[in-house]
Order: sequence, then structure tokens, then C-alpha cells
Amino acid sequence: MPLLNPPGEPNPRIKADEIVEILRRAVEREAPGSRTVAPAPGPVPAKRGWLESCANPDCRTGWMQLWRGRTAPVFEGGWSCSPGCTEARVRAAVQREGRGRTESLRPHRHRIPLGLLMLEKGWITAEQLKSALASQRQHKAGKLGSWLMRQEGIGEDLVTRAVALQWSCPVLPVGGHHPAALTPLVPRLFVDAFGALPLRRSAGRLLYLGFESRLDPVLALAVERMTGFKVECGVVADSEFSQAHERALRARYPSVELVEAMSPEAAVRVLARAIEKAKPVDAKLVRVHDLLWLRLFRKAGEGAAPEIGSVEDLLCTIAGQ
Repeated sequence: MPLLNPPGEPNPRIKADEIVEILRRAVEREAPGSRTVAPAPGPVPAKRGWLESCANPDCRTGWMQLWRGRTAPVFEGGWSCSPGCTEARVRAAVQREGRGRTESLRPHRHRIPLGLLMLEKGWITAEQLKSALASQRQHKAGKLGSWLMRQEGIGEDLVTRAVALQWSCPVLPVGGHHPAALTPLVPRLFVDAFGALPLRRSAGRLLYLGFESRLDPVLALAVERMTGFKVECGVVADSEFSQAHERALRARYPSVELVEAMSPEAAVRVLARAIEKAKPVDAKLVRVHDLLWLRLFRKAGEGAAPEIGSVEDLLCTIAGQ
């Protein structure tokens, strides 16, 4: 799918490493409390019938749609009778996601710094905290928890518990982690760029999402809206996270296309054309930081995780955002 650039300009596809860097910068400036409350896309519907009404509220086709013999595509639970109606519905969805985009550029800061929290709990001494902070300032690198473990001999379990207290979340174990069973739920790029680690599903509709030291509520909400699973976030000990994350990156994921549009309207055209080309039984659109995530469903689902080959993802960035 070509980029929608002005005539005469080159149209290279955006590279994966470039979009990873874009997303990482977006995570750094997003306030973690900015979980956008937006209407979740509807459930995957059954095959459309001859008397199905077009989901575009401004459709002017009327009864003539009965003669189209068109049962797809479906977008967010609603059938579109023509490419024009598909584009109109995608435009409304892009505008909806744009209204939910946070404008905060301030990095998140915990109310109680890690060192003071551990000092208050009696897990470290004032001398250990001063020494670790001095080393961190001197080297201008590394997390305080890493310096406490490396230099002061503080156990990783205490550092992990302190991080969990900062975020008011649980510490998640990685035992029994099977990446292949979870990869259909999120694009591989999210696992790489956001440091998100799908760990396990529980009770059918609950998904545990692990992070190393920084939770991402924006991503968690997007996954909830896209999959219909309730997402529970938590932190994972550094030593366990690195190995599990590496296994997850080696697993197989649904196919994905990365594109960059020059404007929101160009993004609408890119997304609408993808839907018209694929003719999915359903498609959903959500925002993840500065990224629009479109998922195309080839088969109707019953609420479980989809098969890898039954879904396709399109990740779209908009220039200047």
C-alpha cells in the first residue's frame, strides 16, 4: 500500500525500526493515567443479509443497495454498501480516535520516588540510597534499582516489589509462559516498541500483560478495546522479563503492514482502501499513542483469541503527530 504523499515526492514504506523509535518516544511523553475512554468497536457479526442496512448514517443509496449483492466489508460491526460509505465510516472512527489523543507532553513521575519508597519500607538504608544515587549521577545512566542491586547487594525481589508499589499493580510471574498462544492478540511491534509482554490468559476473558519497570495504560486500553479481553497489567522482575521477552519476539505473529500518511485525511484513505481490498468479516480501529491500529478479521470469532492466519494488522502513523 503506497504512502499518500504529495505528487512528485518519493513514497518509501516506513521502516520497522523507525516506527519502533516513534512509538518509544510517544510512550515517554504520554502520561500513564491518560487511559482514553472511547467506545469499543462492536463484536464480530455474522454474515450480512440481503436486507441489511448500510452502517453509514449519511448513506443515500436507499433501497437500491438490495441489488448490490455485496455482503462485505464490515467495519466495527457495521456493513458498508459502497467504498464511499466505508471511507465515511473510517473517517468518523479516525476523528473519534483523534479526539481521545492526549496532548500531555510531560513525562510521568511517581509521587514517591523508588529510593524513598524503599527507604520508608526499611528495605535499604540512607547510606545505601545516597551511594546508589551518587553512582547513578556519576555515570548518567542506569535505573536506581539496578544500582541498588549491583552496588549495594539489594535483592531483585525487593526492587521489583517497590516498582509494583509505585504503580499500584501486582508482580507477575512468567512461569508457564507460552508466547505462541498469545501472539495473535497483539502485533509484534508492540511487544518490541512498548516492552509489553503478553503472559497468559485466565478465566477465558482476562489477559495478563507484563512490563519491566514502566506500565503502559494507553496500550492496555487499546488491547482491551481491540480484543474484548480485560487486561491486567503488572511488573515482571528484570531477570525474568528479559528472557521471556526474547522468547516472545522470536514467536510468530499475524502479518502487519506499516504505513505513514501525510495527514489525517490521507490516513482515512489508506485505511478505507485496506478494508475494501481485504473485504473482512469485521475490522476494528483503535489508537495506540501516535499510532492508528487497524485489525482486519478474515473469519468470524466467538470471543476467543483469533488464529494467526485469520487476522491482519495495519499500523498507520500520521506525519507531524
